Amino acid sequence: MSIVVCYGEALIDFLQTGAQEIDGLPINEFRQFPGGAPANAAVALAKLGGEAKFVGQVGEDKFGDFLAASLNRYQVDTSCLQRHPTAPTALAFVHLDNNRERSFTFFRDNSADLVLKSEQINADWFKDATLLHLCSNTLTTKAAALTTQTVVDLAKVNQLSVSIDVNLRANLWPAGKVDVDLVNRFVKQAQLVKFAKEEFELLSEGHHQSYLTHCFNAGCKLIIVTNGGHDIAFFTPHSHGIITPPSVNVVDTTAGGDGFIGALLYVLSQLVSLDVLLKNFSLLRAALFFSSCSGALAVSKAGAFPALPKRRELLDLFSQQPQELLDPDFMEYLTNGIL
Repeated sequence: MSIVVCYGEALIDFLQTGAQEIDGLPINEFRQFPGGAPANAAVALAKLGGEAKFVGQVGEDKFGDFLAASLNRYQVDTSCLQRHPTAPTALAFVHLDNNRERSFTFFRDNSADLVLKSEQINADWFKDATLLHLCSNTLTTKAAALTTQTVVDLAKVNQLSVSIDVNLRANLWPAGKVDVDLVNRFVKQAQLVKFAKEEFELLSEGHHQSYLTHCFNAGCKLIIVTNGGHDIAFFTPHSHGIITPPSVNVVDTTAGGDGFIGALLYVLSQLVSLDVLLKNFSLLRAALFFSSCSGALAVSKAGAFPALPKRRELLDLFSQQPQELLDPDFMEYLTNGIL
């Protein structure tokens, strides 16, 4: 068992919960939830019983207080959470359409997460950990990207494997244009990468096979491409496959991808290493299906932190799935590691 360091933004998700007309005006209603993709992944891991450490920065404000308390509520290690005296905590307003799909309005100009400096990062934070997890939203400014590279470099010095959930939000980038070369530079420093389908299309520029080859030649070991509630594709240097996630009633998709990657990080840190998974196709497929069950449960509730499943809830859903997906070796890992 080992620690996973999750680096990046913790922010407030103001989730649209409804609307009403007041004096002839359409008034939207929003509810405050803790969020931020790497923070969500840390909580997903911790709620399953894993050990997560969050590295990032929030403001010395009421929102920062709320995020720190929320992470602590789920036993995420916040000893490395920095507080900025003047920069505000980042905010995201999450709008839901009739299909419960999200769109975002961000208030993140010079927010605390983006002004975290390289000299604030301590190499000791990575000791006793085996995995670093991050997303692309700390690449959207030059200064934040430099700090992110420092984090990756220190993780590698301490022999951590790197996991990246690409998690692109184009409206966070200057002029709404993603720096594809920069994101790919970080993708190729990772051993585990998760893309949404549209992110894979953008970063591969449509050249799927050659892109996969370049990633594997750079040191990637497992690449996952999700597609909402549809089939999930996965690729290794020597194999590939498809898994179909379980169907659920979708309430809010905010934490779906984070629930997926958090569960996979749990597997890799608490049950079985990535190298072991890659040697056994059936075991790998079971681990990914287990993770898809976590993502499915996360979208069946509102918000991020509260929606992420506890381990008993996840085990119950997973154990109800078709027998061919319940690899006996993986079930043994679960039995020894969870029950």
